[in-house]
Amino acid sequence: MKLFRKSFGGIVGFIGRIWRHRQGRIGLILLILLSLVAIFAPLIAPYDPYDVTQRADKGLAPSLEHPLGTSITTGQDVFSMLVYGTRVSLLVGLITGIAIALLGSVLGVAAGYLGGAVDMLLMRIVDVMIVIPTLPLTILITNVFGKSYVVIVLVFVLFGWTGLARTVRSLVLRLKNADYVKSAELAGAGRWYVMKTHILPAVSHLVIMSTALSCAGIMIAEAGLSFLGLGNPTAISWGKMLADAQSGGSMLFGQWWTIIAPGIGIFISVFAFMRLGLAIEGIVNPGMKGGSDAKRLLKHIRGRYLDEVLESMEDGAK
Repeated sequence: MKLFRKSFGGIVGFIGRIWRHRQGRIGLILLILLSLVAIFAPLIAPYDPYDVTQRADKGLAPSLEHPLGTSITTGQDVFSMLVYGTRVSLLVGLITGIAIALLGSVLGVAAGYLGGAVDMLLMRIVDVMIVIPTLPLTILITNVFGKSYVVIVLVFVLFGWTGLARTVRSLVLRLKNADYVKSAELAGAGRWYVMKTHILPAVSHLVIMSTALSCAGIMIAEAGLSFLGLGNPTAISWGKMLADAQSGGSMLFGQWWTIIAPGIGIFISVFAFMRLGLAIEGIVNPGMKGGSDAKRLLKHIRGRYLDEVLESMEDGAK
């Protein structure tokens, strides 16, 4: 019970430090608003976009009845789709970001501290994963196992942990020679105890920052996959809204609202997670001005996978 209160108090204190950080406060406010929208979507949305009986004429302009108009393909209320889409995009981003952080940190710590055959095996797996053409393999996996969000999350985690694992490993290689780690080893502490008690807490700031930044990257990637038609066709997400708008010729017919609405949703959510990530780095690593660690980590998180998705989106738009 004391350990729980201590852990809970530490989490509350850390959130308080984020709140006192200017960028962190912006990120927290936006993330709380997004979470409230996702939780209370049925109360906020004037229509149920999944109910086929609550659909109007296609391509209606914004009005009091439909604040953001209706979709060009099905006549769904765009504002209601935007609200319900928050659930999918936010849930996929959070679950995938946390899973990537856990897997990448554990494997990175194991590779860096244990070394030897474990390090060689894990790093060779990372090397293989990096050279795999991820987008074609994603298309193959979704066609074989389905386009449910469980499959999509697993695909994101499968290709997303490698960058964090490498970053954590490089930090652990320095930490394993620290005096307090050597003292614990000389005192007879086992490897797993040292990793759990000393190494993993020492890289926790990097893992927390990674979670925030990877959530942002995954939300963009999910929107990209849905835009390419690889998302769950039965669920409403911001990427699917963009795909429907593009396939229906929204820009051709001047119905800009069907594109601007999900675009703003993606921007706000990604902006919120980015602010949180940069604020966390400023708190745990105040000596680093300009966020060099965050920039390096974001490059690892984005990697070729997100680049390929964005390039395919551009090709599809053309």
